[in-house]
Amino acid sequence: MLFQPAIIALLLASALCVLALAASAPFALEVIRRWDIGSGSERQLQLERRTYLFSTLLSFVLALQLAAVLLFVFNAEKMSGMFVGAMCAVGTLNVNAFGFPALNAKIAVFFLAAMWLAINHIDSRARDYPLVRIKYALLLLLAPLLVASGWVELQYFLGLKADVITSCCGSLFSEGSPTLAAEASALPPRPAMWLFYGSLGAAIAVAAWHGLAGGRGSAYALAAASAIGFAASIAGILSFVSLYIYEHPNHHCPFCILKPEYGYQGYWLYLPLFGATAAGLAVGAIQPFARIASLREIVPGFSRNLAAIAANGFALTAAIATAMIWQSRLILLEH
Repeated sequence: MLFQPAIIALLLASALCVLALAASAPFALEVIRRWDIGSGSERQLQLERRTYLFSTLLSFVLALQLAAVLLFVFNAEKMSGMFVGAMCAVGTLNVNAFGFPALNAKIAVFFLAAMWLAINHIDSRARDYPLVRIKYALLLLLAPLLVASGWVELQYFLGLKADVITSCCGSLFSEGSPTLAAEASALPPRPAMWLFYGSLGAAIAVAAWHGLAGGRGSAYALAAASAIGFAASIAGILSFVSLYIYEHPNHHCPFCILKPEYGYQGYWLYLPLFGATAAGLAVGAIQPFARIASLREIVPGFSRNLAAIAANGFALTAAIATAMIWQSRLILLEH
């Protein structure tokens, strides 16, 4: 199983990430202890030169982790035909106990990496690099999660056995199953629609507010609204959007919509949703630094750009879901 091209690519990406973090950790500690932008010493000049190298390397590695989420899900879906009982990515992830933890860790890394990249971006645009210590300290905090994510992923791939009989989405997302996903699947369609469209509408409104007025309050509100909108959207997909796509009143799986027989419609939903959520969270991540003198002109502009991405992403998610419902022949709500 390990010699599947996608698995090799994912393991290489994780190994590269861990190696890059291991190589940069001593440098990060040195920067935290000795960085002094006002000094003209040889040591400071060396730190500045090496900072360019490490920042570029780490940006590439973390950007690679963003793409790894998509490849991980795509690979799980593609491998579903290799296991008895698997009908979609859920069956592949259920082959052993590390499947879903690996996916959840990758999603957490996705959002945290996006926030770190946003902080790194504004720091690299300032003339005095005011966030160098902070971003390397954050990197040291992020490192254990990245290492843990890579370890869980490795355990998952090592534990893939073709003779395992797995269970698929029917058991995980059925309304009687004692899981959080089953609880979300069991939400009645009408309140779930109110929650789905209400949370997305609120996130769009807060993003527009921040884009027009700016300020700390709207930035933190956008980060919170993005997180809530993401959770409510996943619940909405489980509760009713998936039913309209499948045109079946009891099929709640959020992974089968990634299959070719459903036109890969899930990717159209998830890509703008994940992008918008990451942008909204990044607005909150950079806001604490808006009062630093060299960032006063940088943070508001970049923050408005992120807010625009968040607003458009959430609006696109709502529009795509609406189009899917409109085209469906399933009648879920009686007038």
